Amino acid sequence: MKIYLDTSVYNRPFDDQAQPRIWMEAVAFSMILQLVETEKVELVTSSIIAFENSKNPFPQRRKWVDSCLKLSKHTLVLNAAIRKRGRELEKQGIKPLDALHLSCAESRKIDYFLTCDDRVVKRYEGKAMVVCNPVEFMLKVTEEENQWT
Repeated sequence: MKIYLDTSVYNRPFDDQAQPRIWMEAVAFSMILQLVETEKVELVTSSIIAFENSKNPFPQRRKWVDSCLKLSKHTLVLNAAIRKRGRELEKQGIKPLDALHLSCAESRKIDYFLTCDDRVVKRYEGKAMVVCNPVEFMLKVTEEENQWT
């Protein structure tokens, strides 16, 4: 199973953990990293994430995200086809960088695109992959695992 995490997921541990939703998404992200490290899921990243992370004004966060990105076995590089699909996704009301993330993920036939941005979840109309937040993903994975045991 291939997954793609947008920048909001990688940065979730640095957000206000006093808010229950944010705390749950941070915990889910931690569990996802365990799945990646044990090779139960395959993490795919992109040059878009690297670019976005390079603009992060907080050095500690930037370093953390860089270390997470190293867990990926595949880094997608922006090309003309990805840019074209990104422009199509923008027509669904998706912000340009988010559209490029989605387009990259579609190009690699990702199974799950994870984001903490509700707007992306609601506006993505593609059928190529499941777009959900980290908590929903962990609930689905746990449910699927329990069906086989």
